[in-house]
Amino acid sequence: MIRVLIDIGWVLAAFAGMEFIAWAAHKYVMHTFGWVLHRDHHQPTGRPFQRNDLFALIFAIPSWLFMQFGVMAGCDYRLYIGIGILLYGIAYFLAHEYLIHDRWHNRGKIGNWYLRGLARAHFAHHKHKGKEDGECFGMLVVPFKYFRRTTANEA
Repeated sequence: MIRVLIDIGWVLAAFAGMEFIAWAAHKYVMHTFGWVLHRDHHQPTGRPFQRNDLFALIFAIPSWLFMQFGVMAGCDYRLYIGIGILLYGIAYFLAHEYLIHDRWHNRGKIGNWYLRGLARAHFAHHKHKGKEDGECFGMLVVPFKYFRRTTANEA
């Protein structure tokens, strides 16, 4: 039972740690030398796929490697770190692509206070069309001010 709790701890730690890695990658990679891939996310082209989508593959590589090496070592902690990264990627995808950007145009109104706050923070990030002067680089953890209701008819 202790082993299971430790493994769950690795998954949760990796999931939580990914928020900070994603924040740093967004701020210091995507909005600097990675802008060549990230630009079409801030300046949409109307195409169904964006160059920015390549970042999902880039982030999938460490997850896959951690899981692969973890399994090869007899299901050690690396497997559970890889699973945590994978779960964060799934949460990021659902929050970012489906909930916030509504890429498949079937979302409807966001009713949950937390999800509305996420959307507000991300839209504040997107008000900047260039790579400079950005704000709110995180995804699942955002400043508290975005959770306060500002109008009666928000997303």
